[in-house]
Amino acid sequence: MAAPFPDDARRSLRLYNFFFPFVFVVLLPGYLLRMMRRGGYRENFGHRFGRYSDADRQRFAKGAWLWLHSISVGETLLALKLARQMRAVDPNTNIALSVTTSTGFAVAREAAGDWLEVIYNPLDLLSFVRAALGVVRPKRLIFIEAVWPNLLAEAKRRGLPVAFVPRLSPRSERRFRRFRGIAGPMFRLVDVLAVQDQEDVTRWESLGVDRARIQVTGNTKFDYAGGGGERVAEFRGLLRQLGVAENAPILLAGSTFPGEELILAKVYRELRGRFPNLFLILVPRHVERTPEVLADLRPLDLRVELRSEPAKAPADVLVVNTTGELRDWYHLATVVFIGKSLTAHGGQNPVEPVMAGKPVVYGPNMENFAAIVTRWREEQAAVQVRDATELQEQIAELLTDAPRRDALARRAREIVAAHLGATERTVAAVLSTPARFPSVSS
Repeated sequence: MAAPFPDDARRSLRLYNFFFPFVFVVLLPGYLLRMMRRGGYRENFGHRFGRYSDADRQRFAKGAWLWLHSISVGETLLALKLARQMRAVDPNTNIALSVTTSTGFAVAREAAGDWLEVIYNPLDLLSFVRAALGVVRPKRLIFIEAVWPNLLAEAKRRGLPVAFVPRLSPRSERRFRRFRGIAGPMFRLVDVLAVQDQEDVTRWESLGVDRARIQVTGNTKFDYAGGGGERVAEFRGLLRQLGVAENAPILLAGSTFPGEELILAKVYRELRGRFPNLFLILVPRHVERTPEVLADLRPLDLRVELRSEPAKAPADVLVVNTTGELRDWYHLATVVFIGKSLTAHGGQNPVEPVMAGKPVVYGPNMENFAAIVTRWREEQAAVQVRDATELQEQIAELLTDAPRRDALARRAREIVAAHLGATERTVAAVLSTPARFPSVSS
């Protein structure tokens, strides 16, 4: 039996479905280009249209599934963390994890056990969404960081409990405020929102979400998922092949965005006069940007090697154009720069390098991790810079001051350790509503 559907949500959905095809057509060429650059898009391509193989259908028919909906690598890593905790709570839980990008799919597939089914998200058009729900037949749906309106609405029509684990930055809030009349009714369909702090509560209430549906669970980024370091010996051997000495200092820039690789390379080139053995590792956030990164570095006359190609010595810079390895590379770094913080906004996850025992440096734009960086700034546990000049100065100081590097990493780890438990609280929140199967007719 279909659940009651509010009139304001119905109006919002009509507007969304009116504009979505036009927006989709405009964005489609760029989306296809990114798929081709990333590769791996042919596998399970039919999932995007709600089409599944007989083997897929048989697996989903065997049990009760919980559907975790994510987008790319970052959201997928969070979803995997939540999935593992859900299995710890109930070892019999079967989980379907859906992703949009091939890189996210690869990361999820590598981590998948027989209890985790990895699929691609259906395009958010009603026919595809209904087909996907008809095959997966989940007992509940959990969105990670982004809600897809048609999937949300169709799940609610089928009586499914829906939870949302959002990351609402001030920038996103301002955008939603401009379209509050459209976005608000859709968000109010969600049964539970698991948010990070009281500021998030205020933001969601301003968008019209009932306070009773919002639970403060903390920042799951503080919860280190463990792992990393298993491939240190392998990667150390690769560095030797590139001519990097065992005790050479390593500057690693993780999850970089456009423009940051060039800045780091220029900083590296300036620092080599003082640190002749210094080696630079660049890990772009999106591997399909590799040609762009190489083009940026070419005028600097640096010897650049790619992770995906056979190692050749001597080299100055290694560009890691593979996925799923960053956590292990952090263990080899002397100093770590956090990407998406200098030329872009939001920042990438700074917890993993800290938990690997490394000092972190980042730019002024860490809005997505405001709670973490605020505490680190108060406790002098990390280094924040305003521009490339300060970046060079601070990296130089850290390379010459091992006790300071150790102190920064130690204080940062202690702060992270004091905030553990958000993952458990988030899982408890999103599972707090009773699960329900869709009817056979749906």
